[in-house]
Formats: sequence, C-alpha cells, structure tokens
Amino acid sequence: MKKIWKLYHKYEEIINYLIVGVLTTLVSLAVKYGLLFTVLKADNAFELQIAIIISWIAAVSFAYVTNRIFVFKSKNKNIFKEIAIFFGARVVTLLMEMFIMWFFITLLKLNTDFYVLVFTFITQVLIMVGNYILSKLFVFKK
Repeated sequence: MKKIWKLYHKYEEIINYLIVGVLTTLVSLAVKYGLLFTVLKADNAFELQIAIIISWIAAVSFAYVTNRIFVFKSKNKNIFKEIAIFFGARVVTLLMEMFIMWFFITLLKLNTDFYVLVFTFITQVLIMVGNYILSKLFVFKK
C-alpha cells in the first residue's frame, strides 16, 4: 500500500488530471448524447454543432472548478483572469472538436450513431491531451 501512495504522490497531478478528465468527458458525453438522442439530430449539421457547444459549456465549467481545486491546486487570487484564460484555452480544443465532427459526420456523411460515438471518443482523447498541455503552460502555471 505504501508503494501505491508513493507512486500516487509522485504522479499526483497527472493521476488527478486523468480522473478529472474522465469525469469531465462523462459530463460532456452525457450532455451531448442526451441532446443528440432526444431533441437534436446528429445528421443535422446545425443541431450537431449546437449539441457540441452546449456540452462544451457544461464540461468546461465542471473542468475549471475541478482542475483548480483537485489537479493544479491553484491559489491564484485573480480568479476571473484565470477563468478567462481557462475558457480561452478550451475554445481552441472546442474548435478542434467542431472541425473533426463536421469533417467526418457532416462532410463525409458518417452520421450514424456508431460513427458519432467513434469520432466523439477519438476527439475526447485528443482534447484531454490538448487541454492538459494548455492548462499546464498557460492557465495554472506556477
């Protein structure tokens, strides 16, 4: 058990980021699929983008709070600046997700439920890596 705690403390930030990232992804996916499989349609380009934007707002709001508290343990007093930079960095990965989904789902017409799931999963992995790098370099730098 001591070895596990030692490893955890050695890689605490990355482990916590992965846990928070998975939870953030679940928030994003729950909102997105909740919308796409109920009131919005993936084969409608506009509705697909609306679902992505709404899920992004929910996930980024959740991610900011959990990253600030549990991952990077920020003590920054200028919280509004930190929030603005955090959301700004997330806009980059939002645009990446929107482009990937538009390209594969709308342009290539791979708009079945299966492909929506596959490309959402792929983009979530890319986003998680990109978000960590952006957070570490620009938002929660020490």
